[in-house]
Amino acid sequence: MIESREWVFRVSCQVAVGEQVCVVGNCESLGMWDSQHMIPLYAETSVVDDEESVWSASLPIPFSQVEYRYCVCIILEDKPDTYERALVVRRWETNLLPRKVPEGVSCAVDPQVECFGSYGGFERVDQGWLVKDTVVQLRLCNSNLYNDPVMLFKRKYQNKKVRVRVTPVELESNSPLEPHTGLEENSDFDLSNLRINSKPTWPITEVAVMKEDQCKFFQQEQFGVVCNNGDYVVFQCRMLKADTNAFLCDFYIEESGEEIPRYLGCSYVLPSNMKENYGVATLPITSPKHIPVGQLTVHYMVVYPMEFGGDMSVSYARHWKDSWKGLEVGHRGAGNSYHSEPKSCANIRENTIASLKYAAEIGADMVEFDVQLSKDLVPVIYHDFHACIALKRKKEQDQTDLLEIPIKDLTLSQLQALKLYHKTEQGLSRFRDEDFEDHQPFPTLQRALETVPYTCGFNVEVKWTMQLRDGTYELQHPFELNHFLDLIIKIILEHSGKRKIVFSCFHPDICTMLRLKQNRYPVMFLTQGVSEVWPPYEDQRTSTIHQAVLYAINADILGINVHTEDLMRDSSQMQKALEHSLIVFCWGDHNNDQENIKFLKKVGLHGIIYDKIDVYNTKVKKESIFLCEEREASSSMMSTSLSEGRSITNNDTNSAPDLPGRASIIDLPVSATSGSNCIHQTPLSNACNSRNMSSNHYNCTNAGSSGHNFGQCCHSEPTSFNGIFSK
Repeated sequence: MIESREWVFRVSCQVAVGEQVCVVGNCESLGMWDSQHMIPLYAETSVVDDEESVWSASLPIPFSQVEYRYCVCIILEDKPDTYERALVVRRWETNLLPRKVPEGVSCAVDPQVECFGSYGGFERVDQGWLVKDTVVQLRLCNSNLYNDPVMLFKRKYQNKKVRVRVTPVELESNSPLEPHTGLEENSDFDLSNLRINSKPTWPITEVAVMKEDQCKFFQQEQFGVVCNNGDYVVFQCRMLKADTNAFLCDFYIEESGEEIPRYLGCSYVLPSNMKENYGVATLPITSPKHIPVGQLTVHYMVVYPMEFGGDMSVSYARHWKDSWKGLEVGHRGAGNSYHSEPKSCANIRENTIASLKYAAEIGADMVEFDVQLSKDLVPVIYHDFHACIALKRKKEQDQTDLLEIPIKDLTLSQLQALKLYHKTEQGLSRFRDEDFEDHQPFPTLQRALETVPYTCGFNVEVKWTMQLRDGTYELQHPFELNHFLDLIIKIILEHSGKRKIVFSCFHPDICTMLRLKQNRYPVMFLTQGVSEVWPPYEDQRTSTIHQAVLYAINADILGINVHTEDLMRDSSQMQKALEHSLIVFCWGDHNNDQENIKFLKKVGLHGIIYDKIDVYNTKVKKESIFLCEEREASSSMMSTSLSEGRSITNNDTNSAPDLPGRASIIDLPVSATSGSNCIHQTPLSNACNSRNMSSNHYNCTNAGSSGHNFGQCCHSEPTSFNGIFSK
């Protein structure tokens, strides 16, 4: 039996009505980092909405090696025949290292009150993710392909401001919310008949508008939010069972000179309107007398939780070190091998294990590659949505035609067994590498994770079809979106080890789902912005860098990956992203030029994705920054061990980092020294240093390096004790 001691956990935190502070940690009495086994704390005084209050609890814990974090959640007790007990994470401490209880000491009689999210000279609080709950997003946005989101039939309403409020309605409830009845469309009525301006504990409904001051989700007002033509409005509802909830949309008209808007009517978005979990629904707006007065066009998305994913031991979702600037990212490994410009074509087939390994060998900090599913639901690495098969003609045997087949229509064994071509090859492959396993197209994501050196980071681009502005799609996709992403995320979580990984996608809703479905790895939004090269997408969030920034803030993701064509036209566009502490990568053919790469580093890009990394990479020492940092960290640990008179073992350097979800020593910021043996490209400018940082950073003591210098990689200009960005 392990001896234990009583320890009082006390923390000061601001909570809303219905929220509760909990603690979770690495021992059984603290829930073993499981979000569904967190321990509730209790308020020492009466809780006032949105004001600081102290929460505490006395719990038995072991005498040594106790780590913990605080969390704000909503506790939903068991409801027979409906749902089991669930803890919904609203926000939680995501400092890279957890808090630690002092070893071998008893708790003080009057224990100190800790500050939620702030310790070790660093502050980090992030939003929760989905474990038991589901998110439904309803988006009202203008489109060239659909009607205005709110279209009113009467001409007198055409130039009026319309307000919209969304309320979830439990269909199985004994007393569902009823629409207004017995009222003329233009009559006066008692305001007590309106929905009261309350903040229900559960379900939670919030709204955001893609504008500078409204892009973060906030509680709805009594009469909802203004939805003008041209606005992009997102309602987000968190609930346990989306299939038993409808959404009541109330509409109000703002009249000049009147303080209170006039009630116009309502619409119901039913579960039957959202059968596909993703799509567009058009619904009537009816007056209190059940007369149609308009039409609602709503884009909807239902995001379900994964079967697992409640681990709270660590999160890298908003983690980025200051030294990670100007990263060299190999496009599709060592480069695009089917480029229209021959000089930019890689000599190794793109998106193969050989290409990824070669890029890592010649110093790529990360490699970018594309992941999609085969017909038998295996995540494979391939860029195009289609592959080509050569068909011989009946009479002209020396002539061949290429037949394009969607990747989604072929199983993994078919993809790897058939003689496939790229559409640019015209039936004559430029590669003669069929006998070499690592050079074969369509490697699985799992094999890449297992065989490419872990010191080379992965930028995993999730391939999903997008709708173009002309209404066409890149591909008609057969997969259910939640299942599609769950399969890819599962492979990443199971086989990532201690590799640095970033998700990315051109589809903003995919980015949202990646952020909501897991709390481990960061997400970046790929955007092409204004382009003369690529046809525009229908979604307005993809239209400009400014729109991409607003979306990234709204979705609470790490950053954006912009098209260099748009950035080179006006490099000041990225300043807005840096002001919001977003991480910025760039992609595009303009990157295949050493002078452009040098310029992009100078203006502060965190990562540049380009082809022919063996040609354009100007590092003196061809190795990744992550390999450099790991070597420096290991060297420092060795020095520390020798100075303390003890021998160092493999467990000191390898055991903890090898475990997925555990922070590695190289993830922690280090002090600037001149003793580093790592030499990368020339130092970058201070263009990024003007960003508005909203938190302090870890200092050396957090990495266990007090009194010992960690050699800083010269990949960027020295920064003293700088570490992780936060909004």
